[in-house]
Amino acid sequence: MALFKKRTAGKPGEWYYCLEHKKVEEGPECPAKNRFGPYATREEASHAMETARERNLEWETDPRWHDQPKPDEDQG
Repeated sequence: MALFKKRTAGKPGEWYYCLEHKKVEEGPECPAKNRFGPYATREEASHAMETARERNLEWETDPRWHDQPKPDEDQG
């Protein structure tokens, strides 16, 4: 008897974007390490890479991300 049952995470009606196969999947078909999601709709999942690019750009240009220490802050 197996101690652990292999279960797929997620539910039907949840959409994912598979990074390995570059396709939208309903319910996860691929391992979590290879997908973005879950998304509420197929359309939303189909734009996963675009959404990731936009978010990365926001983070990279966020002035708080590249803060310089204030002169009065201890450096060590």
